[in-house]
Amino acid sequence: MDTIVLPVRRNGEFCYNIHIDHTWDMLPDALRDLDTGNRRICIVTDSNVGPLYAEAVKTILAPLCREISVFTFPAGEDHKNLDEIRKLYLYLTEQQFDRNDILFSLGGGVVGDMTGFAAATFLRGIRFVQLPTTLLSQVDSSIGGKTGVDLDQYKNMVGAFHMPSLVYINLSVLNTLDGEQFASGMGEVLKHGLIRDSEYYVYLISNMEEIMERDPSVLAHVVEGSCRIKRAVVEADPTEKGERALLNYGHTLGHAIEKLKNFTLPHGHCVALGCVAAGHIAWKRGMLDEGEFYELRDMMVFFDLPIGFDGLIPEDIIEAARHDKKMDAGEFRFILLTKIGHAKIVSDVTENEMLEALRFISY
Repeated sequence: MDTIVLPVRRNGEFCYNIHIDHTWDMLPDALRDLDTGNRRICIVTDSNVGPLYAEAVKTILAPLCREISVFTFPAGEDHKNLDEIRKLYLYLTEQQFDRNDILFSLGGGVVGDMTGFAAATFLRGIRFVQLPTTLLSQVDSSIGGKTGVDLDQYKNMVGAFHMPSLVYINLSVLNTLDGEQFASGMGEVLKHGLIRDSEYYVYLISNMEEIMERDPSVLAHVVEGSCRIKRAVVEADPTEKGERALLNYGHTLGHAIEKLKNFTLPHGHCVALGCVAAGHIAWKRGMLDEGEFYELRDMMVFFDLPIGFDGLIPEDIIEAARHDKKMDAGEFRFILLTKIGHAKIVSDVTENEMLEALRFISY
């Protein structure tokens, strides 16, 4: 596969590149314009990813900088908090990092969000590079500059917009993902097709076997397609004042389910449930026909994603959603499909509509 480079712009000006490859080998070339030679680099990773890739990445980066080190968070969403960020702040301070030094996030979405937030706030902002190692982070969280940590049980309640200097995607790392984490990434991949590109969605359905078998050329096409969609939305609305909210399709109820499940259900699985619930509301409103809704729902199954949940009370899910940062002046802000590949933002979804949808997907 040839290297794929997707430039991301902000207000028409170049901001950073998304670099897609099958190895770490092209990372030095991708970093050529970032002036790393006389800088300190800190690779920030977690206890799952670090043992797999930190040494390899450190070996590649060491000749490119003055000094390099590795900082490791404990793995898991329950460590995505300000207490852990404080430890990174102290480490960087003790190592005398300055505003021209660089953090490298090596991990999935949790590590990327935490590293980005630390970079946004340490010394009022330093540079960082995303090295996403899960499908979910490669197609979604590493792109667009959203950073943050959880506040107790409230997901991503503290954060900042801080654009990376580079997103470098090594597709070969997807081979080490377990099936659940791979499926979680597909929740976001399917979402991209549903909200923005019906042809891409059809490609996903037509190549589902190759995707689940992790065929390298097909995965390259999938990741590139999702990155292109996310890039287009982020470029149009970098700080989520309007169109970027479309990327929250499935998140209003999905985040609430994720929280009530105490983050034991992967993010992409919760997004899939939220997409099915939102699809049900769109169907009942006459925005989707019955066949489109059931196809949307059933496609989740082929990618090992859930279409129903148990152990939760629908009314509790709605109450949890009220505390989500996506609320707008006390109103639920929902993303609904007008057809496959097209979505719009609405603020008039009623509790009865949500209850009906949640009961439909409740076992």
